[in-house]
Order: sequence, then structure tokens, then C-alpha cells
Amino acid sequence: MKTRTRFAPSPTGYMHIGNLRTALYEYLIAKAQGGDFILRIEDTDQKRYVEGATDIIYATLKRVGMNWDEGPDVGGEYGPYIQSERKSLYADYAHKLVELGGAHYCFCSKVEADDQKDEEQNIKFQDPCKRLSLEEAKARVAAGEPYVIRQTIHKKGKSKYHDEVYGDIEIDYDELDEGVLLKSDGMPTYNFANVVDDHLMNITHVVRGNEYISSTPKYNLIYEDFGWEHPHYVHVPPVMKDAQHKLSKRNGDASFQDLVAKGYLPEAILNYIALLGWNPGTEQEIFSLKELEQIFSAERLNKSPAIFDITKLTWMNGCYIRALPAEEFHKLALPYYEKALARKVNLEFLSQVLQPRVETLGEIPAQIDFIENTLAFSNDLYTNKKMKTDAAVAQNTLTETRAVLAQAADWSNQGLFDALKALAEKLGVKNGQILYPLRIALSGKETTPGGATEIAVVLGKEETLRRIDDALAKF
Repeated sequence: MKTRTRFAPSPTGYMHIGNLRTALYEYLIAKAQGGDFILRIEDTDQKRYVEGATDIIYATLKRVGMNWDEGPDVGGEYGPYIQSERKSLYADYAHKLVELGGAHYCFCSKVEADDQKDEEQNIKFQDPCKRLSLEEAKARVAAGEPYVIRQTIHKKGKSKYHDEVYGDIEIDYDELDEGVLLKSDGMPTYNFANVVDDHLMNITHVVRGNEYISSTPKYNLIYEDFGWEHPHYVHVPPVMKDAQHKLSKRNGDASFQDLVAKGYLPEAILNYIALLGWNPGTEQEIFSLKELEQIFSAERLNKSPAIFDITKLTWMNGCYIRALPAEEFHKLALPYYEKALARKVNLEFLSQVLQPRVETLGEIPAQIDFIENTLAFSNDLYTNKKMKTDAAVAQNTLTETRAVLAQAADWSNQGLFDALKALAEKLGVKNGQILYPLRIALSGKETTPGGATEIAVVLGKEETLRRIDDALAKF
């Protein structure tokens, strides 16, 4: 049978890192086996629906290159691919499941059911409606009495199933609660809709969080009652903020959109989250999506939770930035220049200077804060033991440097460096005694993204000479 996986998010807001990782593993399982990746929108919980969230799902998957073979916007032979458009279908299957003995009509109110439950003491709702005969229950339904359809746990002993990550799992049927499958408004719950849809769409592999391990026997009972074959299960551990806390947007942790806004590249984010719970079996850490499609195997997924390490992601993002074609980096940097700079400078050369030195695009404004205007600084900043400079040395070398630069015909980085190197030889001083004071004079900063001559090229000749004049006036 052809491998078919599905990513079935709820349109409730931004794309969380854990959700994106689930989508990636679903996608890679399908593509590694030449299968199909399906996008299905699970919007049965209308109270949590967020306007525009579906568009965010589309945009995120497309931005990282995970194109789906079937889905709401591209169609397919198993549609509709939005659960709210399949409402009548679920009702038909829910009533059929009642006939098969796998579910029953319940006329109790939600308050009555909730009052019986106690999750801490593992006390479950004991539905009195389960004792009603099918004929009596149908009569009450026909009379217009409000009802839900609840699953009937009709087995005793141990449920056994195999998971691709955790192996063979046993759970006592007595631990399962008889949850609602079809709500009073006719909408299905997640527990029921995903089983029906996965069967009808021929889904072969289901990837989801390991919190669903304990409820999987309930899904399997539905499959068995209908006489359907259940899919392969791939339960994955959560992505953690630290050893105790899950990564959660609710707790202020970054979503995919947040990370992109901070200047992380989508390709780097995807590469990083692939390794949050999966081991390639080699020392390689940088993978394109195409490479992951060729080597991914669910057998190498880990059982232990993965901790989201922003430092590691930042390092990886830096690797991706340095690997970009120069013109691509410049294109990505332009919006940051436009926000930070009004002055006309050599932006193409600025990109050449920054690309080897930044790890996220979001670092750019802080790196170039001196370009618009020289930052205020004290002449004490010229003092540097390593460079053997102080204010007196700086005053002398800046005066000489200004004269050389004013005559410079070649305003390239190499041309300026050669001219100032020759000046250092002429004065009998080290290169740093020329270049360090110049960099301070041009930026007002001890640390800059480029050297003195690189900054001069970015600023241009006129602005460079003006800043040297301002610096000399402060002595």
C-alpha cells in the first residue's frame, strides 16, 4: 500500500514549533517512501477557531517547502479536506457505530457528566444511559430529546498495539473513559473525526504527541468495531523549553512566525527542528529538505523529550546565512537597512561585510547603529593596550590618516588598506595604531561588524572625512 500521511492542524493561531515538527515528520515519512502528504484542517472545535489561522498554516508550510499533495486548496479524490465540511458524514458513521455496539446515545447533561469525573483520583463518568436498550434510546432521539453519542468501552483486559517509537504498548481497558464522539450540535469530537477521516483518506501513518499514547486504544476500538485496519502509529515526545516545561506559545515561547520575525531563516528553523527528536546516525547537522527526504526514517526517532536550544538554532542559522549567495543575503538584509538607515551608503558592500558576521538577520540593526550617525564616545575609547593606542596616538595618526584618505583615488577596501598600511610603514608604527583609531572615529564603538577600511567604504569618502574631522575636533 502506498504510504499516506496527513498533517491535521486546528486553525487556532500561529504555527507552534511542536506542530511544525509534527508536520515535518509526517511529510518526511511520506516522501522517504515515495508516498503522499495530505493537509487536512481540523476545525470541529469552532470555539477555538481563529480568523486567518488557516492562511497561516498554508503560508508556513509553503515557506519551508513542505508542499502537500492533497488538501483544501489543491483538492484530491478524498475531499473535502476541511472537517466542518464533512459534518453529515460523521453523524452517519456515529449512528452506525451505535448499531454496531461501539457507541451509545447519552442524554445526560455536560454538567452531570463533569460532576462525576475526578481526573486526580481517576474517577470516570459512569454513564447510566449505557443501560438503556437501543430501542428506548432511539425513541428518545426520535422524540427530539437532546443527546450526544458516547463511545462504549466493551472490552476487558489489556489493549495491545505497536508504536514505531515506543514499541509494543499495553493499556488496561478499564483505564479508558467513554468519551463523547458526536456532540449535541452534530459536530464530531477530535477523537472520532480523525479516525473516520484517516480511514476514508487511506492514511497509513499517524504522527502525533506521546500524550495520545494512552488514548490510542480508544481509537483502535473504533477501527475494530467498523472492521477497519488502523494506521501505523508514530508517537513523538514533546519539545521542551527546559527539563520541566514544554515549549508553549501560551507561556510566551517563540512560534515559527516569531522566529522568522527575529531574523531566523525558515530553512534553518526546519533543519533544526528535524533534529529535535530525530538522529540521522551521523555527525552531519546541516540538511536540506531534499536531503532529509532521502534519509529520514521513523526508526531513528527518540523516545526522550527534546529541549529547544535557541543558542544551537542561532549557530545553525549563522551557517545558513553564510552559505547564502551574496545577492540573496543582500535581498534579505534590505528591509532591515530600510528601517535603520536614511543615509545613502554603499549597501551592497555593507552586505558583504555583514554576511560572514551575523547569525540572524535580526542582529543587523544593532550592528549598523553607528552608520546613520557616529555614536557619542569619550576619547578614552582610543586607549587599547593590545593595539598600543591612546588619545595622543590617535590624534597623531588620525591627522596623518585624514591626509592620506583625502588624496585616495581608489576607494575600495583593498585600496584603502594598502594606502594606510603604507602610511604605517612611513610613520614607523604598527597597522593597528592607524586602523584602530580610525575605526573608533568612524563608529564611536569598540566593536563593529567590519574593520576601519570596510566601514570607510560603506560610509563613502565624504562622510568618512567628515567623521574624522569631527573626531579631531574633540581633542
